[in-house]
Amino acid sequence: MADSVALVLAVVLIALAFDFINGFHDSANSIATVVSTRVLSPTAAVVWAAFFNFAAVFIFGTAVAKNIAKGIVDPAVVDASVILAGLVGAISWNLITWYAGLPSSSSHALIGGYAGSAIAKAGTAALVLPGKWISTLTFIVVSPLLGLTVAFVLTVGLSWLLRRALPRRVDKAFRLLQLVSAGSMSLSHGSNDSQKTMGIIVSLLVAEQSVLKDFPIRAFHVTSADSVPTWVVFAAYLAIALGTMAGGWRIVRTMGQRLTKLKPFGGFCAETGAAAAISLASHFGIPVSTTHTITGAITGVGAANRISAVRWGVAGRIVWAWILTIPAAAGIAGLAYLVLRVLVH
Repeated sequence: MADSVALVLAVVLIALAFDFINGFHDSANSIATVVSTRVLSPTAAVVWAAFFNFAAVFIFGTAVAKNIAKGIVDPAVVDASVILAGLVGAISWNLITWYAGLPSSSSHALIGGYAGSAIAKAGTAALVLPGKWISTLTFIVVSPLLGLTVAFVLTVGLSWLLRRALPRRVDKAFRLLQLVSAGSMSLSHGSNDSQKTMGIIVSLLVAEQSVLKDFPIRAFHVTSADSVPTWVVFAAYLAIALGTMAGGWRIVRTMGQRLTKLKPFGGFCAETGAAAAISLASHFGIPVSTTHTITGAITGVGAANRISAVRWGVAGRIVWAWILTIPAAAGIAGLAYLVLRVLVH
């Protein structure tokens, strides 16, 4: 019993570590444009983004968390080993793509890892089909296109409205407005991404409720995935905010400079477009990829200026990272589960 409790608590900490790495890995989502346009210094940008990552706790609900807890893997299959192996797969893939400087999706790495470990335990019957799989897989394509479209329309529309304005005044105004759009992007990023970790933790606590029944801290005894404990919500938001403060400069460079060159006007359009798309997805409980959405939005801004403004070779490498994320994380997690089954059981 003591060993089981220790394992569950250790997996909770590892889940929060994933959330921290998610913030670290995905910090570029929130700060790349505002840094590349020189509106904020890197240090000021990560503090700004981390603040709004955490502030999302007071604004958004937990619809995404509940869907992750109940709509991806059959709760009957879940145990501490499945969750742990899934996290190993997700964290491993995040670190691989971080080292390569590729902005792959932490969200899809987590979902892929979770699914891969569950399949290693119980086969494909472990997945809740269709569950949330249709919306999740659909938004691999839809989210970058939605971000691209909204940012493209904003860029074209505002360019027309401001066509007679002095460029210097436009630049000055959008340097201030980009602070607002960067904050909005960080709010939406914190909301959607931290909720996925909440869902994983709730899945774990519900699955291991018998182990934690006599645990002295009653808040750890969770019997239903229909609600998310307050401590889980605050812990997840804090972890992702701290991870954002740590920053991930390899990916910031790819997102903010190598994909296309941005000015404050373009940064505002990209962040506003992405934030609107992600906030909409969070409202409906869809675990969308913030990375895919902001990347599509940045591409949309570049394409609105001229197609050649986008470095399509870099964009192509990013697309391949997206395609590989779910199967790669699933494969790593599946192997991790087989190893854990031998060690733990």
